[in-house]
Amino acid sequence: MSKPERARLVIGVSGASGVVYGLRALEACRELGVESHLIFSKAAALTLSQETQLSLADVQARADVSHRVGDVGASVASGSFPTLGMIIAPCSVRTMSEIATGVTSSLLTRAADVTLKERRPLVLMVRETPLHVGHLRTMVRLAEMGAVIAPPMPAFYARPASLEEMVDQSVGRALDLFGLSWRPVKRWGRDIGPLAGEGGA
Repeated sequence: MSKPERARLVIGVSGASGVVYGLRALEACRELGVESHLIFSKAAALTLSQETQLSLADVQARADVSHRVGDVGASVASGSFPTLGMIIAPCSVRTMSEIATGVTSSLLTRAADVTLKERRPLVLMVRETPLHVGHLRTMVRLAEMGAVIAPPMPAFYARPASLEEMVDQSVGRALDLFGLSWRPVKRWGRDIGPLAGEGGA
């Protein structure tokens, strides 16, 4: 019998503000023992330099596999390559719009299109505000195609003590959509809320 394959998650990072979401998703995969396949857009590399002190090589070193955004022949460009799905964190309006058209010009959007056609979870942490009607119509179209639109919203009920905790809660809740339970997530009824800490009936 062949050895069971390790669970894999494709992590895309586009040029929207909030590159930290992608970074934490990579770190979460490492903690969870999930094989991460990173696709970093050219615009994301610019955002990285503006929002962190890290180099692209630093980020790529955190992934199990790093794919060039122009490599449309990469493993994740094929539906025959099994994965849990794909998260784009953060997801820019341009990336979101390209996925919605099905006319993909890079590995980032090609991998997202493959995820949709294979009926695997595609989670888009869209970073844009305010939204005009064109953005909203694109989101509806994507939702109808099977994508999950998951903007990184702060969960104040979790009483975050730092920006890092707010980021981790958003990333962890997105990972829930792949059936991955990450330790930093604070859950209602367990860690917080009126029933937190109570035993079963």
